[in-house]
Amino acid sequence: MIKRKNEIKVLTENNASGNIKMYLSDLGDFEGRHPLLDTFFHVRLKVGEEVALHPHNGEFESYYIIKGKALYNDNGEFVELSEGDVTHTPSGSGHGIKNIGDDVLEFIALVVKDC
Repeated sequence: MIKRKNEIKVLTENNASGNIKMYLSDLGDFEGRHPLLDTFFHVRLKVGEEVALHPHNGEFESYYIIKGKALYNDNGEFVELSEGDVTHTPSGSGHGIKNIGDDVLEFIALVVKDC
């Protein structure tokens, strides 16, 4: 199954640091074939914007950094990330990410349900 860009929903999330545009492909259509897939985001954060620390329970989330520089909060441990870095947050843990670069931070976020 393939989703074309005109079939992908666009979600704008407002938070304390401003608007975050997320390009959301609803993977519910894939559930019969891939029951563990939850959501897939293409996230772009302006300088200073962030996705606040949040927990994952019953699912895990991974980020793949496409471009930019980020400060990643891995359960209270802060690590700088850049292009090509990948993160993994298992169920029962939390994470957040902030753009600390001079340009847009762009990354893919994939949420998968626990078995």
